[in-house]
Formats: sequence, structure tokens, C-alpha cells
Amino acid sequence: MILRMLFLPLLSLPALLFAQKPATPTKSAGDTNSIANYYKPLLWRNVGPARGGRSVTATGVPGNTQVYYMGTTGGGVWKTEDAGISWKNVSDGYFKTGSVGAVAVAPSDANVVYVGMGEHAPRGVTSSYGDGIYRSTDAGKTWKHLGLELTRQVAAIRIHPNNPEVAYVAAQGPIHGASPDRGVFKTEDGGKTWKRQLYVDENTGCVDLAMDPSNPRILYAAMWEYKRLPWQVISGGKGSGLYKSIDGGETWEKIHTGLPKEMGKMSINVAGGQPDKLYLVLESDSEKDQGAYLFLPMQVPIGKWLVKITDWCKEPGIILKLPPIHWTRIHSMY
Repeated sequence: MILRMLFLPLLSLPALLFAQKPATPTKSAGDTNSIANYYKPLLWRNVGPARGGRSVTATGVPGNTQVYYMGTTGGGVWKTEDAGISWKNVSDGYFKTGSVGAVAVAPSDANVVYVGMGEHAPRGVTSSYGDGIYRSTDAGKTWKHLGLELTRQVAAIRIHPNNPEVAYVAAQGPIHGASPDRGVFKTEDGGKTWKRQLYVDENTGCVDLAMDPSNPRILYAAMWEYKRLPWQVISGGKGSGLYKSIDGGETWEKIHTGLPKEMGKMSINVAGGQPDKLYLVLESDSEKDQGAYLFLPMQVPIGKWLVKITDWCKEPGIILKLPPIHWTRIHSMY
């Protein structure tokens, strides 16, 4: 199945690139809603490391604009404490594999860092598998392996905002074959034990997780049926779907109303300042290039996706057609 992507252009770039804050833009008449105009003053700089290789995950530290962690696809985890001027590897000697798929810092304790191994981009011979989850309780100085070795590819980790012992793992699962070690896993004891909370089938894994910042019991999971063959990427199938939980992952329900029937790779995120809105990047060939889907759960209690057409969706170059190996995340600051 050849799929097209519907893309929402809200900063799907690693957080570490925002070391320099843009100046407040000057808005001209008739151009107040232009996202291109808003970000025009933004200045970019390369923050290295020069030989870091590819990366599919990075995160900052709440309350500290100087500290960032980056997970590389072959070199483990790197850390900067000076906004990217210098980097150091913090995983050598502790990790048994080098490919990193997710890194997350606990919002309530910056010393607690979770890392999921195995990049989630299915790039064939250049994608390596991982060996589960690692955790640090001293800001990356030392690490402990927490299991889930057979998940192979970890796409995301979400940590409870008030309890660093509670975390959720989006286990995408092996790239090249079927496996039961996929889905959403949860720990309530800092990784000593894990419980699988959402499972579809042996070919479908969780490609992204989102947590409502105003209520951590509300979770959204994007499930993706996929496989990488030597000659193609199989993206999408009957297992793909979007799910919502309102009880901390104990139960889930599909939220498909208004979405295309065919679903490939997806990414979801709750708007930081408006948790009643959920943004979605959806790969599909069932709809025209209309932009993004905007979920309004507060206004539509039963759960319905609406196409949101705005000026920034019409900017040249905003609607992008890219294969699923070339995009990963959506970020919303509003």
C-alpha cells in the first residue's frame, strides 16, 4: 500500500534546536495568522555533535534551558549542559546496544531519565534493534537496565508529571518480523515490573503516546501495523488505529470518527495550553491534501476528528509528502 501523508507543521523538530528563542515578530495587516511570518525571526545554529550521526529523539529538562539529552541511532545517549556548545556521551559502559528510540526526563524530578532502545524509523539495513529500557536516577551519571528486551524498537516514553516511578512505554516492536512484544507497557515501580496495557496483534506496535498535561489519566495511543522488507516498507493495515484511555491505561477505546479508513504511521500530541485539543499527523491515501486533523474532545464528547484548515496549512512547503521513515513527531506549544 502506497500512502500519502497529511502533515501538521507545528514544530516537528527536536526540542534541542530551540536553544535560541525567536524575537517577537512584527505582524502586518492581513498577515496575523501566518506561521511563516511568525517564525521568520527565528535564527538556527548547529548544536552538534559533529559526528553524532542520525537521531530520532531528544528532550530538554523542565526549568533548565541549558540541559538536553539526545538519543542517537548508533551511539547511545549524549548530554549537553551548555545548550549544545559541548556534548558528552553518558551511556557508554552501561548500555549493551547503541540504537536509541526514545529519551524522557521526569517532569517532577530532573534526575530521573528513561531511555528506550531501538530507533523507530524502519530504514532497512541502517536500522538497528535495541534491548529494552534503561533508567538513570542521577541525571545520566549511571544507568540500570529495566527489561523489555524483546520490544526491540521503542518509539516513545511518557512519564507521570508528579510521580517519576510511573511511566508508559510505546513498544513499536521488531522491524522485520512478527512479535507479541508490542503495544503499550506501564510501570508503577520505576521499571521493576511492567504490565502490558494495550495490545492489538503481533504485527502492530505503538508508534506514539500522548498524555493530557492537565490529567495524566488521559492517554492517547497510535497503533501502527508495519514491517520492513528488503525491497519495501509495509505501512498500515487492519491493526492500525488510534486509542484513548481515561483510566491511566487500564482500558482503551478507539477514536476513529472522521478519520480515513486507511492508517499508516501516526504521531499525536495534546496541545500544551489547550488540552481539549489533540493534534495528529496521519499517513493515509484516503483523503486529499487538506492539512491536519484537529481533535476536539471537550466540544465533541463522543470523540470526532475534524479537518482544521488554517492559513498556516496553506503556506508553500507546509504540506509535505514524505515516506514514513523520514518523519517522526509532532510538537504543540499552544
